[in-house]
Amino acid sequence: MPGKSVKAALAAVLAAAALAGCGGSPKVGTAALVGDDRITVSTLSQTVRDWREQFRADPAANEMRSNPSGQAPQLAADSASDLQGALTLLINFRVADRAAERAGVEVTGGQVDGALQALDHQGGAKSITLASGLPRTHARDLARLVATQLAVMQRYGADLDNRLSPATQQAGRQWNELFQRTAAGMHIKVNPRYGHYDPAKFEVAPIVYRLSSPDSGI
Repeated sequence: MPGKSVKAALAAVLAAAALAGCGGSPKVGTAALVGDDRITVSTLSQTVRDWREQFRADPAANEMRSNPSGQAPQLAADSASDLQGALTLLINFRVADRAAERAGVEVTGGQVDGALQALDHQGGAKSITLASGLPRTHARDLARLVATQLAVMQRYGADLDNRLSPATQQAGRQWNELFQRTAAGMHIKVNPRYGHYDPAKFEVAPIVYRLSSPDSGI
């Protein structure tokens, strides 16, 4: 119906306008704004192209991604597209850094090195990075995210030698709450062609247009 297509187009235009900031037009080629940090469409597209090429050539990464019980951390969530998954991680890297600042935690290079070594022992940091949806060049970024979460959880009283302890479980919940609050406060804006960022789910999710339906009475 023409009416539905007009509503969808208007919704997309309004969503795109959110990328403008205050009193300006959206910058051409913006995939997402994370606070003052801009992720460009070209950067995102190249990232995914590199990932696809490397992922096809890495059997270990393919096995991890196809096996839910594998070692690949579920940091990109269940995404409808490779672009959404990659953009989720690129955003979450930035949110994690800000969350650490809010918690008063400084993540050292040594801690990142330790997380990188741990990923290597769990199946290979580069393969795990590919299984998570990013090219190998982001292996250290992924390790930093892991190190950041562990450092903040330690600040909250986690016993990292006992991940099932009540203290560790509580610290994990506190980390999730901190991450959500931090993301919500960073005014993350995603180009509607990729969806929208949902702080509650830590992911870029598709935009759902609520149009007329027989049950809605609209």
